[in-house]
Amino acid sequence: MKFKAQQIADILEGDVIGNPEEEISKLSKIEEGEKGSLTFLSNPKYNSYLYTTNASVAIVNRSLVLEKEVKTTLIKVDDAYKSFSKLLEFYNEVKNNKLGREQPNFIAISSEIGENEYIGAFAFIGEDVKIGNNVKIYPNTYIGDNTIIGDNTVIFSGVKIYSDTKIGENCKVHSGTVIGADGFGFAPNEIGEFKAIPQIGNVIIEDNVDIGAACTIDRATLGATIIRKGVKLDNQIQIAHNVEIGANTVIASQTGIAGSTKIGQNCMIGGQVGIAGHLKIGNNVKILGQTGVTKGLRDNQMVYGTPALNARDYNKSYVYFKNLPKIVSKINQIEKDLKTQIKK
Repeated sequence: MKFKAQQIADILEGDVIGNPEEEISKLSKIEEGEKGSLTFLSNPKYNSYLYTTNASVAIVNRSLVLEKEVKTTLIKVDDAYKSFSKLLEFYNEVKNNKLGREQPNFIAISSEIGENEYIGAFAFIGEDVKIGNNVKIYPNTYIGDNTIIGDNTVIFSGVKIYSDTKIGENCKVHSGTVIGADGFGFAPNEIGEFKAIPQIGNVIIEDNVDIGAACTIDRATLGATIIRKGVKLDNQIQIAHNVEIGANTVIASQTGIAGSTKIGQNCMIGGQVGIAGHLKIGNNVKILGQTGVTKGLRDNQMVYGTPALNARDYNKSYVYFKNLPKIVSKINQIEKDLKTQIKK
């Protein structure tokens, strides 16, 4: 895809300084810019690159005062960073603006699909599935029976969605994610063998949820595993059966949440966090990376460590942890000195 500088300026409500016919076909960092690329400058620390970059077009702040002549065509805007972000969204929409049905695919006769859909090659859509308008389902995707997918949702290639799943509007599910697999439910019999407990619940994902690549969200034993509106999940996250994650909570990669735990709204959970089962985590909680949570947390707490401690207490304690050998040596010396004084 090629765009001219003036077209980009019109999208961003900016002013062109230089050649409005300058064409770009890719994006680049300002320090790595090359002919035919578009870049941006918002951080003054990178100002010097504006005079050396080979990028054809650069988005800059209106407040920028040039120290010397530049060979790059400039687009001046109120906020270069926000404008570049807006352009990335536009570029992504254009790039992913696929329509129609590729062949081969399988769509059950009993399923209903809305308007302006994209169905990629080798997609499988089961019985009684209901898919809204402007939905994109990329190749090699499996959608099980009785699944519901809302308007404007994108399911990327290789996603597996088990039966009875409900996904809201404006969601994104990235490649390799599995939604609705059985939860980890087993019970020992009289001879000590483990027998699977049927997992007959489902998964409910509300509107405006983003799910990264290679995540697993298990169906409930009974009832539903629920991801509330606005939740953002990074890659490689495990969410067990009957978990509920509150609205606008964000979770970083490699976090695992055990069964039946309820997490509140607006929480921030770092990478490689482990959260035990049957806990209640309050609203606005911050859990730092690699923390192990073994008990419930109240609203507005920030915790760190394993088992999790108040983050400020943990940091104070760590000063002593790393100096523990010295501290023990001093205590031993004090004991020796006391014994010597007592003998005297």
